[in-house]
Amino acid sequence: MPAGRRKSAAGNTAAAGGARSLSRRAALLSAGSTALAAAALPSRPAAAAPKAAGLGSFRAAYHLTVPDNWKNDPQRPIWVNGQYLYYYLYNADYLTGSEGTAWRLATSTDLVRYRDEGVAVPKDVIPAGDVWSGSAVVDEKNTAGFGAGAVIALITMEPDAGTASQAQYLWYSTDHGRTFTSHSDDPVLPNPGGKDFRDPKVLWDEARGRWVAALAEGHKIGLYTSADLRSWTYRSGFTRDDLGTLECPDLFEIRAADGTAHWILAASANGTQRGLPATYAYWTGDFDGTAFSPDATEPQWLDHGPDFYAAVTCEKRAADGTVDPAARYAFAWTNNWTYPHNTPTLVADGFNGTDSLTRELTLERAGDGTYHLASRPAPALDRYATGTKKLGDVTVDGSKALDVTGTSYEIRARLRWTPGTTENLGFQLRKAPGGLRHIDVGVYVAGGFAYVNRGGTITPGGPAETHTPVDAAAGSLDVRVFVDHTTVELFVGDGRHVHTHQAFPLPGDDRIALYSSGGPAVFEDLRVITYDLG
Repeated sequence: MPAGRRKSAAGNTAAAGGARSLSRRAALLSAGSTALAAAALPSRPAAAAPKAAGLGSFRAAYHLTVPDNWKNDPQRPIWVNGQYLYYYLYNADYLTGSEGTAWRLATSTDLVRYRDEGVAVPKDVIPAGDVWSGSAVVDEKNTAGFGAGAVIALITMEPDAGTASQAQYLWYSTDHGRTFTSHSDDPVLPNPGGKDFRDPKVLWDEARGRWVAALAEGHKIGLYTSADLRSWTYRSGFTRDDLGTLECPDLFEIRAADGTAHWILAASANGTQRGLPATYAYWTGDFDGTAFSPDATEPQWLDHGPDFYAAVTCEKRAADGTVDPAARYAFAWTNNWTYPHNTPTLVADGFNGTDSLTRELTLERAGDGTYHLASRPAPALDRYATGTKKLGDVTVDGSKALDVTGTSYEIRARLRWTPGTTENLGFQLRKAPGGLRHIDVGVYVAGGFAYVNRGGTITPGGPAETHTPVDAAAGSLDVRVFVDHTTVELFVGDGRHVHTHQAFPLPGDDRIALYSSGGPAVFEDLRVITYDLG
């Protein structure tokens, strides 16, 4: 939904436009980065601010970024003619302080490297105004009457801001999803009377031969069915009153590694008041075509960092279009509605909007019989590696600087420690030349958790550190850490836990160091890998 009109993760309306000045101004100044602090955009600028001279670029090297202005919610990619079509919310008028989003299109064969295709669904062409989140499907059976293979999008629009007018409008494309036309000035799924009624996620229910839509309705995910994408019937609701507004819902079936089939219901939710993430919450369970039955009351979380919101998942396809029933792809908007405008990319590069890495999801069975989603970076990323520095096994007792520098790379290792002796070990990343600023990623053995701590450098706000449990007695853990200018993503062990953070080190903060306290640690098969998408 549009910048300034979208609800926050907690379900509270964000102030229109929001403060665009960078947070932690004092930290910026004390670090000597006067240019960055002085160039921060004012609240709702009347005109595009000039780029800050000499600041350098903060644009990611191997993550998708919006070409200019603003992006937020991803829309679930669809497969058309041998490639993924990925739409996302885009505001071409963001830098002038204006509201309203369109759907911009990027195409990709692997969801790692993209080609920008421009705006596909324009804003403000019908009375309902701009277009918000929704989902597109390929209507292979011509159920909607626009032709077999037409791309149909069900999109939220809000004719009267701040009222119970959010409704779902149908748009269609007969040119393979490149451009869309509005079906009608009237919604196909009108608002039933609630203020929150948005983000339809549509899927084809093969077993019952009809469409299903999951919608965000405040603290409820509403489930609807349709034969033709035009007329919809409410079937049931899934309600949670302790996770804020359940936005950007998701519903899909996946085959577990043990061969059993399961359904996943998910949403971008806010568990911060309970000490939980504000990312992609999901439940495993069963869907009978009308209602979802969860295996457990409490959700699991796909990411434990503060900056993984409005996530989408999509089918994993082979080059010939074959669907893998045991895997999906997932990625999210790397931001947080608590501080959406706090980024140096605004003044350095004239844009605000970065996505997370695409990850491959599988469903795994734990020892207690429960199931969870496991994440690993999309394997296609490997083909864009441009260099690997193999450092072997490095033993550290205290700290050790590496003879490697960079602002965009992956660092990969098996961390090994002595249980009962080693207390803490990890990496200092994006370390300033004098050591003043750094991001710490590691394992606090004494506490039994892995962590990312961005508090030692410039941040947008929000939590400085996030934790996920590890088995300290195991004595080892595989980690992959992705650093790309303004983002840090930690994949822990088997992929059950991932941490996605924004952080804003200065371009010259490019050192890497290892540390261990309480006893020695070994960083086995340590590698630093660089990527270039070309």
